[in-house]
Amino acid sequence: MALLIKGGRVLHGKKYALEKLDVVVEGTRIKTIASGGSQKGTFETVIDATGCVVVPGLFDIHVHLREPGREDAETIATGTRAAVKGGVVALSSMPNTKPVIDNGGMVEFILSQVEEVGLCNVHPFGAITKGLLGEEMAEIGELAEAGCVGITDDGRPVMNSVILRRSLEYAKHFNILVMEHCEDINLSEGGVMNEGATSTRLGLKGIPSASEAILVARDIHLARLAGTGIHIAHVSCAESVELIRQARREGLDVTAHTCPHYFSLTEENCADFDTRFKINPPLRTRRDVEAVIAGLKDGTIQAIASDHAPHPGYEKEKDFNNAPFGTIGLETLFSVSYTYLVEKGHLSLGELIKLLSFNPAQLVKLDYGVLEEGGSAHIAVIDLNAEYSLSPEDIVSKSKNSVFLGVPLKGAVRATIVDGKVVYSAF
Repeated sequence: MALLIKGGRVLHGKKYALEKLDVVVEGTRIKTIASGGSQKGTFETVIDATGCVVVPGLFDIHVHLREPGREDAETIATGTRAAVKGGVVALSSMPNTKPVIDNGGMVEFILSQVEEVGLCNVHPFGAITKGLLGEEMAEIGELAEAGCVGITDDGRPVMNSVILRRSLEYAKHFNILVMEHCEDINLSEGGVMNEGATSTRLGLKGIPSASEAILVARDIHLARLAGTGIHIAHVSCAESVELIRQARREGLDVTAHTCPHYFSLTEENCADFDTRFKINPPLRTRRDVEAVIAGLKDGTIQAIASDHAPHPGYEKEKDFNNAPFGTIGLETLFSVSYTYLVEKGHLSLGELIKLLSFNPAQLVKLDYGVLEEGGSAHIAVIDLNAEYSLSPEDIVSKSKNSVFLGVPLKGAVRATIVDGKVVYSAF
C-alpha cells in the first residue's frame, strides 16, 4: 500500500513546523516527508491536500461509546465512524457501559469489537471500582493486563478516599493512568445546571462550582499522600484550574483535560431550557471560560477531549430536570477548538494540535501526535478556511445531541488516515 498526500502544508516534527511538503506513506508508517515533486513511484492512493493542512491525527482521551448495553445511543461502529469524521485516529473509551468494564473479559470484548468494526484505534479505560459502585476496587492488574491504558469511574467520583488512595497506589504499580471525575455528589445532588443567578432566574436547582473544586483539592492531597500522579477529567471552573496550577507548581504529577464546551459556552446557553446544554459538569460562567482558556495557554491543562456522551432523542426530549446529562462532540472536536482558540488568538495551530493529539497520548503512554519519517501514519487533512454550521443531517453519530448545532464553525476535516489507511475522505 502506497499513499501520497501532496500539495498541503504539513505540521511535522516535534517542533510542529508548518511547511508545504508532500507525505508518502507505505504500509502503516510514514516513509518520507519532502518537498513537492520529489516523490517518485507509483501510488495506489493520492490525496491532493492543496489549500489544506496535514496534521497529526487527534487522540480523544474521553469518549463514551455506549456499547455494550446502550446500542440505541451509540455503538463501537458508529462511534468510531464519528471519530474519524472529526479527524480522531484514536480514542479512549469510558467504562460506564452495561455491564461495566471492570474485568478483563469485558476489555477483551471491547477490543474484539474494535478489531471487527472499528474505524480508529480504541484504547479503553477500565473501572476503578466494581460496578462503578465506589465500594470495592476492581481487579486493576487484570484490567491493565487485558489492555486498559487507565482506570476511572467516570460519570461518578470515587467518594471513598481510602479506595481512591489504594487505587492510585495499585495503578502506579501497573503504570496506568487514574482519571477522576471530580464532583462532591452531596453538594451536587439534584442539580441540573451551574448554581448562580441564572439557575435562580430559571427556577432550576444548581450545581455549585465548589462541588468540583472540593474533589479536585481532595484528589490532589491523595495523590501527594500516595506518591503518585492523578488526572482530573473535564475541568470546568476557575477554582479547579487554580488548584491544579498550584499543585503543578509544587512539582506534583497532577494533569487535567477540559472539553470544547467549557471554553466556548456558558450557563446562559441553558436559558431556553434546551436540554442539549444539560451537561455534567455543567456549563459555567464567563469567568470560568476565561480561566479554562488561561489554563490551556499556560500548560495547567494538558489536553482537550470531547467527553462524547451520546443520548437518543427521546431521552433528551424530556424536561430539563429529567433529561440525562451529556453532549456529543467527536465530530466537532477540532473545529470548535480551532474556532474558539486559534481563530480568537489564544493558541497557535501547533499548540492546539499538541493539546488534541500528542499530549493526551502521552498521558497514557501511547505513540500518537507527531508526523515524522519512520513514524506511525496517523494523519488528518484539514481545510482551515472551510466554514460550516452543524446540522443534524451532518452528524454520523447515532445520537444528535450536540450543543453546537447551528453554530458557525471553521476548520473542516477532509481526510483521516489511521495506520496508513484512509478511513474517511470528504474530497
